[in-house]
Amino acid sequence: MVETGRILRFDEVRGYGFIAPNAGGEDVFVHANDFGDQRHLVHPGMRVEYEVEEGERGLKVATVRILDTPVPRRDHARAAASTAEDDGLCDVLSSREFSQEVTELLIQHVPSLTGSQIAQARQHLVAFARSHGWVES
Repeated sequence: MVETGRILRFDEVRGYGFIAPNAGGEDVFVHANDFGDQRHLVHPGMRVEYEVEEGERGLKVATVRILDTPVPRRDHARAAASTAEDDGLCDVLSSREFSQEVTELLIQHVPSLTGSQIAQARQHLVAFARSHGWVES
C-alpha cells in the first residue's frame, strides 16, 4: 500500500533517516540507497511517497519516491564540485551565509514563524554556530 509522509530526519553521513507518516503511527526507516541518485537531495521536511515492509528492527521503506521538486542544497553543490584530493575538511560559511541559509530553512519549513521570530532564532543560531567554530567570525 502506498503511503505519504515527510522526512523527519536524515543523516547523510550515516546514510539513513526516518519518515513520519502523514496518517500517523510509527516512523519508517529509510536508507540513503533507497533514493538512488537523488539521495544527495534528501532533507528533513521533504514530502515522499513510499511503501512499507517489516524489517528486523521495525518498519522500513520498500520503495520511496520524492514528491517535492528536489532543490540541490548549497553544501551538496560544493561537495559535488570537490575533487578526489579533498583534504577531508568541510567548508566553513561566513556568518552572513549561515544566517541566509538558516532564514531560508525556517521560511521553507516553518512558514508560520513571524519575521521577528525568524530574526531571533537566526541570531541565536549564528551565535551558537560561531561558538562552535562552525562559521567564520
